[in-house]
Amino acid sequence: MRVVVTGGAGFLGSHLCDRLVSEGHDVICLDNFFTGSKQNIKHLLHNDNFELIRHDIIEPILLEVDQIYHFACPASPVHYQYNPVKTIKTSVMGTINMLGLAKRVKARVLLASTSEVYGDPKVHPQPESYWGNVNPIGERSCYDEGKRVAETLMMDYHRQSGVDIKIIRIFNTYGPRMAIHDGRVVSNFIVQALQNKNITIYGRGTQTRSFQYVDDLIEATYRMMQTDNFIGPVNIGNPDEFTILELAEQVIDLVGSSSKIIYKPLPKDDPAQRQPDISLARERLDWRPTIPLQEGLKKTIAYFDRLLSEKNNQTILI
Repeated sequence: MRVVVTGGAGFLGSHLCDRLVSEGHDVICLDNFFTGSKQNIKHLLHNDNFELIRHDIIEPILLEVDQIYHFACPASPVHYQYNPVKTIKTSVMGTINMLGLAKRVKARVLLASTSEVYGDPKVHPQPESYWGNVNPIGERSCYDEGKRVAETLMMDYHRQSGVDIKIIRIFNTYGPRMAIHDGRVVSNFIVQALQNKNITIYGRGTQTRSFQYVDDLIEATYRMMQTDNFIGPVNIGNPDEFTILELAEQVIDLVGSSSKIIYKPLPKDDPAQRQPDISLARERLDWRPTIPLQEGLKKTIAYFDRLLSEKNNQTILI
């Protein structure tokens, strides 16, 4: 098939491009490189099945494709709060443009939504039927509400125009190709530990998260796109729940770091608990995560260790 991946040079998008190319599809990667990196897709540039287009999906684009994986949007607080108006434009205008494209060429479109649609949940773990507890005027709302509107647009284009849609809700995902200054907890802790710097925990560290390795997410995403008679939304995440303090201690142990843990005030609207109910993914996709946290962290630590070494060598050469 001819497939477009928005945000294809990003952390998740680049892994998805790898999978699609390996399956023999012709892949068009769209990215404006706000958070994406050419390094993430450099190895694909000479592949005949891969094409890179620098494009901001806030603007329409004319393509002839069979499938659209809509992954474009900054996903870490550091990035999405840098330009909150642009963030919500990406979710709203970008989704409208991708749905318009899908409607015109009769393509199937999959939206990468997020567990952030549940906000600071009052229901635990979170099933897809839960409507969430989101602050619509908070500092995180440009991302949270942007994705909620994107889901609304997907459903309305489906109901009104018969567009073939899929919606996945992605829970905390980590792995190689996360940016060093990503601002998300796994990358923060690993980079700090590798440099023997203080590891910063916001709040008391008792808040919980569920961490899935990127390969598990890509497998579920690919399966979801192949399904018929199921549009979602469906939770994609690892139901194993850890406190932030437990994560920090595990990273320090795996790195063999001399880092100390320090505590800072909790950011506003930071969720106290986050854990997916993946019953629906098990039933409809025959999927469950297979990579435990320790194994995934080892792979991610090796990636950041190599990245930091390369940066240090470049600094010495300069």
